[in-house]
Amino acid sequence: MTDQTEKEKSRRDAYAVLRIGEFRSFLLARFFLTVAIQMQSVIVGWQVYEITKDAFSLGLIGIAEAIPFLSIALLGGHVADIFNRKKIILISVIAYLLGATALFLITFKFSYCLALYGVVPIYAIIFATGFARGFIFPAQTAFMARIVPRELYGNSSTWNSTIWHIAAMSGPAIGGLIYGFTNINVAYITVVGFVLLSIVMYLGIKSRPVTPKEKKESLFQSLSTGVRFVFKNQIILGALALDMFAVLFGGAVILLPVFAGEVLKVGPEGLGFLRAAPATGAICMALFLAYNPPLKKAGRNLFIGVFGFGVCIILFALSTNFYLSLILLMMSGMFDNISVIIRATIIQLLTPDNMRGRVASVNSIFIGSSNEIGSFESGLAARIMGLIPSVIFGGGMTLMIAGFTAKVAPVLRRLNLSKYLNGTPETK
Repeated sequence: MTDQTEKEKSRRDAYAVLRIGEFRSFLLARFFLTVAIQMQSVIVGWQVYEITKDAFSLGLIGIAEAIPFLSIALLGGHVADIFNRKKIILISVIAYLLGATALFLITFKFSYCLALYGVVPIYAIIFATGFARGFIFPAQTAFMARIVPRELYGNSSTWNSTIWHIAAMSGPAIGGLIYGFTNINVAYITVVGFVLLSIVMYLGIKSRPVTPKEKKESLFQSLSTGVRFVFKNQIILGALALDMFAVLFGGAVILLPVFAGEVLKVGPEGLGFLRAAPATGAICMALFLAYNPPLKKAGRNLFIGVFGFGVCIILFALSTNFYLSLILLMMSGMFDNISVIIRATIIQLLTPDNMRGRVASVNSIFIGSSNEIGSFESGLAARIMGLIPSVIFGGGMTLMIAGFTAKVAPVLRRLNLSKYLNGTPETK
């Protein structure tokens, strides 16, 4: 059997990439870390809302993380392209560990800080961990590409997304349930435990050498090279911009504590399930896409995903029934994950290895802009327009952006990723 035949067989095998032991370790490490981060997010969100009773204060959580993250992201990509990526990941995870420990301590032992300064100490800790995120995202993306062969990039993106969403589903549910049925101190200690498990799993993966750069560059040249690569590639830029603007306006996750407390009246336990619902839908979609990769008509599928996401967000805003809201959030996660998997595969296939860190850092800026700044936008819009009108407005903007991008970016709309699976990005 020829190598080409073997590659084709692997491509059709939905579980091919899971047979690589180190990739399984990588997925477990990401799983434990994501559970911890998602748990911490729901705990912090409810804690801040209990202290302030203000939707805008929830939006400020996103800004507190976005400012350091966006300011350091390009440097993080540069570092990931010249230094040991495994060490970068470990140092970043240790920073998350210190942040989770600090949140536990100011809540349990130094609660007078919250009495004196309100939520400012919480924002300060989130701000500090934002720097760690700026380094870990590009390092993880670049590191994963060295663990699996090129012909399995689509398969690895699907399973990476699946495991992330399982963790994103489990984390909020675990955090909400522990917070609701025990207390916040136990919840924060559990976060610390999951971060420690992540460190253990990362330690079990061998380091990979970084591909040498073709020529020496200054820091500024290195950073600008990564930015220029993205902005000159219509496919990558179009996919990133579509996702950024759609989620920037369409994200309602940061407002879920308000929906849980005031609209649906389900408390922190219900909040955990609401936070987990999009990830539950994303998992269902990811498992479907593992058997039915969305690569041949990737462009069309990308726009379907974004449009469906916007519709679900509008309907969620109008719902006053807890179970209907869960279903709509679940469907929003299903549609969103279509674009997540396609975008990740585009970046993996069209990026040279010696630029993966820098391109991933640009990608992280787009994601950070849509998530964290989108959280701020949601909180601000809720204060100006009111809770429900602001979410309807955001979903409507998502639909408009999807339609506009489909019209002005025909190359992205007609994209067929299957032709990029063989050979190098430079030859395609």
